Amino acid sequence: MPVTTPAARAAAPPSHTAVPQDFGALARQDPEIGGILLAEAGRQSSTLQLIAAENFTSPAVLAALGSPLANKYAEGYPGARHHGGCEQADAAERVAVRRAMSLFGAEHANVQPHSGSSAVLAAYAALLRPGDTVLAMGLPYGGHLTHGAPGNFSGRWFEFAGYGVDPDSGLIDYTQVRALARARRPKAIVCGSISYPRHPDYEQFRDIADEVGAYLIADAAHPMGLIAGGAAPSPVPYADVVCATTHKVLRGPRGGMILCGVELSERIDRAVFPFTQGGAQMHTVAAKAVAFGEAATPAYAVYAHRVVAHARVLAAALEDEGFEVTTGGTDTHIVVADPGPLGVDGRTARERLMAAGMVLDTCALPYGDARGIRLGTAAVTTQGMDEDDMARIAALFGAAVREEGDPAVLRAEARGLAERNPPYPG
Repeated sequence: MPVTTPAARAAAPPSHTAVPQDFGALARQDPEIGGILLAEAGRQSSTLQLIAAENFTSPAVLAALGSPLANKYAEGYPGARHHGGCEQADAAERVAVRRAMSLFGAEHANVQPHSGSSAVLAAYAALLRPGDTVLAMGLPYGGHLTHGAPGNFSGRWFEFAGYGVDPDSGLIDYTQVRALARARRPKAIVCGSISYPRHPDYEQFRDIADEVGAYLIADAAHPMGLIAGGAAPSPVPYADVVCATTHKVLRGPRGGMILCGVELSERIDRAVFPFTQGGAQMHTVAAKAVAFGEAATPAYAVYAHRVVAHARVLAAALEDEGFEVTTGGTDTHIVVADPGPLGVDGRTARERLMAAGMVLDTCALPYGDARGIRLGTAAVTTQGMDEDDMARIAALFGAAVREEGDPAVLRAEARGLAERNPPYPG
C-alpha cells in the first residue's frame, strides 16, 4: 500500500529499498511515527551496519513480532498461567522451548527473559544472595554491565572481582583467573564478554569453578548464534547456567534466554517469573521460536561460518590499513581495533566513520585507558556481502579515519555497498 502523507513520503527510504512490513496504515493514522519508522528503514539500508550486537531478522521473525500474540497476557508458564485464553500462547512457548533445547543440546530452556541482562539477573537471583562474591571479566577488559558495573544491579548487590587479559596477547590470563578464584572463593564465576574476539576455554573455566566450589555462569550473548551454527564451541556441557540473547548473530528478536540442567530448572524458572519479571512477551517468544527454527537449518550453519570468515578477512585488512587489531585477529564475528597508530582515539574514529556511512561502536581496549572500535560482521553477512566487500570496507575505514578524501564520496561508496546488498530485497 503506498505511503500517502507528505511527512511519511519525505521520510520514506529510497525507492530500491524493500520494507518487510506494510507501513501504509500506520503512516496514514500516525504519520509522525510512520515517518520515523520509514526513515529508520532507509538508514539501515543505506549505511553499513557494523555494530557487533546487531543483525537483520527475517521477515518471518518480524511477522511474529507483529502478530496477535502481542495482545496476550500470559503470566506464568505453559499449563500454569494466571490468565485465561492462553492455549495458543502455551503452544508457542512450548515450541520455542523445544527448539531451543534441541538447537543447543540443553536439558532445560527458559525463553521468557526480555533481554540478555534480564537473563543474567535471573541467573544471579537463582544462584546467589546479596553480598556474594562473583568473579567475572573486569569492565576495562570487556566485561558487561551485568558483570559488576557500579551503576548496575550487579555492582550494587554483589561483590565482584574482575579478571583480565594478558597485556601483550590480549588473551584471557587463566593463571590469573585461577589465582583470583583461590583468593576470593567466589560463589559464581562468569565467563563472557562484549568485546573478546576469541573463544573462552569453557573446560578450563569449569575446572577452576570446581576447584573453588563455584557455580559457572556462561554469558554467551555474543557467540550464541555462532554456537547455533556450529561455528563456535558450546558452553552448555560445562556451565551450570548459560545466559544469552536471541538477537545478535542468532538473528532473532531482541530478547534473552537461559539454558541449564534439570537440577536447576525450577530455580531458574522461579527466578524469571515471578521474581524478576511479570508477564512474558508472547509475540517475542513466538519470534524466538521462528529464529530457533531458522538457526537449525543447513543454510544457517553456512551463514554462521561465513560470519567468522568475513570477520577474519576484515581484521587482517584493517591491520593492513594501519589499525592495531587486539589479539591479532578473531575467532568470532567481533573485531576490536585500536586506531591509535593512525593518530586518533576510538571516539574520533567512530565519528569519522559515521560521517562516511559506517555504523559501529567504541569499546575498552585491553591495555591503557584509551578506547578502540568494536565492529561485527553479522549484519553485512546477512545482507549477502562477501570477502571482497570486507576488504573494501577496511579500505573505507582507513580512508575515513585518516581523513583521506571527501567524506561524502566515502559515504556514497558505503551507500553503494549497502544498496547493492539490501537487507530486505524486494
